[in-house]
Amino acid sequence: MKFFVLVLFLLCSAGGYAQVSYGNNPAAGHFLSTRGIRLYYEVYGEGAPVLLLHGNGGSISNMGGQIPFFSQQFKVIAVDTRAHGKSTDPSDSLSFEMIADDFSALLDSLHLDSCNVIGWSDGGIDGLVLAIRHPDKVRRLAITGANLWPDTTGLTPFVFHLMEKEAARLSSQPQKPNTKNALKIINLDLYQPHITLDQLHTIQCPSLVIGGDHDVIPVLHTVLIAQNIPQSYCWIIPNSGHSTPVYKRELFNKTILDFFNKPYRVIAGVATFQ
Repeated sequence: MKFFVLVLFLLCSAGGYAQVSYGNNPAAGHFLSTRGIRLYYEVYGEGAPVLLLHGNGGSISNMGGQIPFFSQQFKVIAVDTRAHGKSTDPSDSLSFEMIADDFSALLDSLHLDSCNVIGWSDGGIDGLVLAIRHPDKVRRLAITGANLWPDTTGLTPFVFHLMEKEAARLSSQPQKPNTKNALKIINLDLYQPHITLDQLHTIQCPSLVIGGDHDVIPVLHTVLIAQNIPQSYCWIIPNSGHSTPVYKRELFNKTILDFFNKPYRVIAGVATFQ
């Protein structure tokens, strides 16, 4: 979820998943020291592993609509991305490639060869980059609200210009650690990602590519991603914006569960009439 959209969402839904304090649960929380950072993650449930990835400016708590559902059948690993939530990052730089490599290191530390991945917004980009850079680590990939490049065609002009204004405001402030971190996070979306169609062709796992028909990410990006991943389904949700895991939670969760549990079906030839 992009920075301003996320802030608005947090203000509107802070009490939405009150039973468990996801993102602040000592019983489930762990830290991994890796690649110069302390990566925070929480683990719920048993079974095949599912990696849950939140969006820009967010944290594990944003995935509170998915953790209890998927942990009924899977081992859910929810992560605070570097520089987000409880995951500290002292460096001055931030990239989707760095983030994807963090997740690969986390899987190695847990002795997991591969996992299913659910990513929302920047988490969707993280999932794509993880599948590109570490193809053996991703069994199945389900993403929503991901874009391929950064500008007013990769985000709606309204959101992109809001982020530009916020970056300018942060740049004018005394550069204390929290300010520098916030600027680093917002610049991630102003200047990245840069995923090519050729890179999408290298993704080997079955993928479910999701977007709202009124998403802050133009539908073009959702369609392009799905068209260029060899084994993919495309799902455009009607009457939906960027927060599909929240406002379309039940449908979102059940559709991804079905995608994880059923064999990928090649739709070609006569099957395209079905």
